[in-house]
Amino acid sequence: MTGITLVDTATHWSWFGKLVITLLIEIGGLGFMTFTVLMFLLIRGKMSMSTKLLTSESLNLSTVSQFDIVYLVLKLSVAIQIIGAGLLFVDFYPRYGFQKGLAFSIFHSISAFCNAGFDLFGNSVQNFANNTYVLGVFAFLILAGSLGFLVWKDILTYRQNHRLSLHTTLALRTGFALFTLSFVMYFITENNLSQLADQLDVKQRLVNTIFMAITPRTAGLITFPYNELTASGMAFTIMLMFIGGTPGSTAGGIKTTTVGLLVIQSISTLKGQQEPTFAHRRFSQENIFRAIALIWVALVLVIAAIVVLTKTQALPKHDTLEYVTFEVVAAFGTTGISLGVTHYFNYFGQAIIMILMFIGRVGIYTVMYSILNAKPKQKSYHYPKEDILIG
Repeated sequence: MTGITLVDTATHWSWFGKLVITLLIEIGGLGFMTFTVLMFLLIRGKMSMSTKLLTSESLNLSTVSQFDIVYLVLKLSVAIQIIGAGLLFVDFYPRYGFQKGLAFSIFHSISAFCNAGFDLFGNSVQNFANNTYVLGVFAFLILAGSLGFLVWKDILTYRQNHRLSLHTTLALRTGFALFTLSFVMYFITENNLSQLADQLDVKQRLVNTIFMAITPRTAGLITFPYNELTASGMAFTIMLMFIGGTPGSTAGGIKTTTVGLLVIQSISTLKGQQEPTFAHRRFSQENIFRAIALIWVALVLVIAAIVVLTKTQALPKHDTLEYVTFEVVAAFGTTGISLGVTHYFNYFGQAIIMILMFIGRVGIYTVMYSILNAKPKQKSYHYPKEDILIG
């Protein structure tokens, strides 16, 4: 799911190994419970009520009655990947021939939609930096996969409901704001990729900057080595990877809605408002507390991993902290972008990276609830309130 590897996927694995990787990417991208629904759909079997309840909880559906929409979203996911493969095949067929072109089209359509970052080219999509058509197809697949299940559900049922949920509205607006900010920041910090001026014209560099604004938060497909980024561009990329994509999507990180909610909460607090509102609706206190806890745990997890890795791993002295931070956040955000530092890690260091990738994909709350077996408890008493100084 993450795309951070120790070997070259294109040359190291046999065709069977690549097939297994493709299947694992699909399962990891859609989610195990969602993939279970897909299997039931394909064999046209009937699901028990207990399975429906478990899947509904996994997919954050409020009621089992919403369960039927899962089928529609799954069909859409498969359809998008087929369309993506077809669009890629238009370019790959004359380039690689029928058999290899078809295999490459299917693999990379799945990898891009599932935001996995795996590729069979050996250098990500750097060979296509001057191919705006292929980059456009990849951008479409990445965005489609990073929207999230609930967002797609709302979009597909908009004609019937004539409204979008607060989650979808916040996710779409935050995602657009992050894309706009990313484009402006990369355009400024990288001077519209001036380091590629000898390879690409101004228009192509502009398209690559747009592609850069999309891929760091989720997919990990790159058009040039990220170790050539400026220091400010590197720092901004780390922030984007930490944020990640939309909840319920194929992306990792703390998620866009978490950041959006805390920004709105901060603005409301500074304005002296008692309750944060957005799109004429209020957020629950539980959502706010969960967002704060999630960011706090994520920061502690990432910082702890950075401290342990810089202390225990024998790494090149040049830019050690910057490179380790980048690698740790990339693993947690399941982006697949790597500066090559993982190759220097021993088994212990690689295990930490794998744990981060697992937590980033499954989700902090899922892992914490599984470990702590946390259950909501109602208290029959309340302690007295007392104010403290803040800031």
